[in-house]
Amino acid sequence: MDETVGTNQAPWHLWVVGILGLLWNGFGGYDYYMSQTANEEYIAAMTEPFGFEAEVATEYFASFPLWADAAWALGVWGSIAGSVLLLLRSRFAFHAFVASIIGLVVAMFYQFGNPIPGLTDSAMTMIFTACIVILILLQTWYAKRMTVGGVLR
Repeated sequence: MDETVGTNQAPWHLWVVGILGLLWNGFGGYDYYMSQTANEEYIAAMTEPFGFEAEVATEYFASFPLWADAAWALGVWGSIAGSVLLLLRSRFAFHAFVASIIGLVVAMFYQFGNPIPGLTDSAMTMIFTACIVILILLQTWYAKRMTVGGVLR
């Protein structure tokens, strides 16, 4: 029997998905904030293992055109909003995740067309980006499933 039909309680997995999603997406928000505020210590910790200096990454992020920055923000904050709305059992969680996908695709278009100067091995970047894409697609699917099942209102 489907545990989502005919109950006023949210299924246990909604809380697991919502909390884990909020933690994962929250890190994206933290990363976005630290990148936008040019936090040298944070940027160094995130970029030096890939073989380039924090100053290069800071200049790279600062050079984003407004539309690419806005897309990045939409991708990040849309996924955080989706996670919060999922925990609040709002059907608008699905819409927030869709907005996040749109932002992610546009931001990826810019970032892959204009990689960080000096980045010679993009394998790790591609793997991490694939993880982001897969997880946001799964969260979007989950929000849609919970909406159709009547869990999200």
